[in-house]
Amino acid sequence: MSLPKLPTRWIVARPADLAGSPPPDKFSPLILQLLANRGITGGANIAAFLEPKLSDLVAPDLLPHCIDAAMKVVAAIRAGRKIVVYGDYDVDGTTGAAILWHAMKLAGSQPGLLDYYVPHRLDEGYGLNGEALASIARDGATMVVTVDCGITAVNEAEIARALGIELIITDHHEPTAQLPAAACIVHPGLDGSYPNPRLCGAGVAMKVAWAIGQTLSAAEKVGDAFRQFLLQAVSLAALGTVADVVPLVGENRAIVAYGLRSIKKTGLPGLDALIDSAGLRAEKVDAYHVGFTLAPRLNAAGRMDQARQVVELFTEADAQRGRELADDLVRHNRERQATEQAILRDAIALIEADAGFSARRSIVLSGDWHPGVIGIVASRLVDRYNRPTVMIGIQNGVGHGSARSIDLPTGPGSPTFSINDALASCKDLLISFGGHAMAGGLRIEQERIKLFVEAFECAVADKLTEADLAPTLLIDAEVTANDLRIEIVRQMAALAPFGAANPAPVLVARSCRLANEPRRVGRDGAHLQFHVRIGNAIFKAIAFRGADWSKPLSSGRPFDIAFEPSINTYQGRSNVELTVCDIQWNDQKG
Repeated sequence: MSLPKLPTRWIVARPADLAGSPPPDKFSPLILQLLANRGITGGANIAAFLEPKLSDLVAPDLLPHCIDAAMKVVAAIRAGRKIVVYGDYDVDGTTGAAILWHAMKLAGSQPGLLDYYVPHRLDEGYGLNGEALASIARDGATMVVTVDCGITAVNEAEIARALGIELIITDHHEPTAQLPAAACIVHPGLDGSYPNPRLCGAGVAMKVAWAIGQTLSAAEKVGDAFRQFLLQAVSLAALGTVADVVPLVGENRAIVAYGLRSIKKTGLPGLDALIDSAGLRAEKVDAYHVGFTLAPRLNAAGRMDQARQVVELFTEADAQRGRELADDLVRHNRERQATEQAILRDAIALIEADAGFSARRSIVLSGDWHPGVIGIVASRLVDRYNRPTVMIGIQNGVGHGSARSIDLPTGPGSPTFSINDALASCKDLLISFGGHAMAGGLRIEQERIKLFVEAFECAVADKLTEADLAPTLLIDAEVTANDLRIEIVRQMAALAPFGAANPAPVLVARSCRLANEPRRVGRDGAHLQFHVRIGNAIFKAIAFRGADWSKPLSSGRPFDIAFEPSINTYQGRSNVELTVCDIQWNDQKG
């Protein structure tokens, strides 16, 4: 059985009221519409959005307990105590750990008194664990500073205290009702006072590093050496911010905009090696490159081996060691891709063999799968079937699960189905769980998985209707060929960096015609390339994974096309090109 692909429902934003907007000689009405769709109206707000600055960053003293954490770290360094930075194994955790390591070294921590620890994803799992803390204590450390983890580590905080470890937690994940009894907790969403509760783990680490610099200088301004380091740190924080898919608005937007702009100028040999290994030295590195080229390589280390080498890449590695580590990441990423494809084939086969699948509102699958890759597969299944999904890899009688939620794009301010809440409703069946609205992780005894499948389905069905499962596409505006002039598309590019809460603009053109025969391209012929006539203009279009559209396009029927526009420059000549999101045929509508 092959399940039919559900038709995608298009939701086109209503035309915005542009009264009081800047004059049309500065921005076209289309650009003002795109900004309004993102909640950006009024001249001052538009200027701030289009020109993010480092001055948009919120000062560390507004992040609760950030200054206190910095003062404790500096006191420990001055007392000659050994400190371990304990980071999560994803991009957010490893970049954040590297930021704090550099800050502590710059603050005067001596050789042998500063180290970093990244748990092994498969052997130790996510977050703090007691055995690691015991090992850290045996090695002489008396302070542990977490990055991107620890907010739910209630038991582990007690273990740390018993071991004589001063525990400082920096995290951004959702807390539980009981907070760990740590010496200090730095979290952007804990008490509702911080202006940006969606700061990522690396962003929190950067604020603590900034506060360490202020503590050293005993002033709001940091010293010259620390200032230069913080400018480097913004590039590392930008990697974590994009990879962790936090909203790219406000200070997150400023971090990414500045950090990517200066990412080739940090002087960090390992970061330079990473960029070179990805073939991006001649490119303007943007959020797309981070999300689809750099982040997968960095995450592959933790998925397939040990993410500690990523922290080494961004801290101690010289040019030669940086190249070696970057090459290792390329190898790990290739292994990850092959493993991912094998698991995805297994998962699709299980789903399509299930006669009752269409009646279910969730997906929970388990198998003898590599736990480091199942999170990516869960995301692929969400893309394909649009259901909250949990993938569980079983090892030695214990399941390690990764969960992913779905978007509910009904317009600006869309509600979100919280995967973390759904897991919480099943907590009695789980060994542990954690995460946030869109992603989470869990551990479960193998014999409880069947019970969990039904409990999770009940939790999802209680919140989501059948209509919520219908794939939807948010479209910013209907356009004509006149709206796709190069100067206007260049203005669209100024809305970057694109990501969560600021997606790349999606437009729709109506009653289009095929201008030439479509051509299947790509290694497996899965993509489709063609030219489309919009009004009196012709545009080149590419539809990734769109080979199934070849026959209906060739029929000559008029169609509506949803797409993301971009500018391609080749041999000095620039043209507007379209990346196809979806196609609907006029004679099948309504």
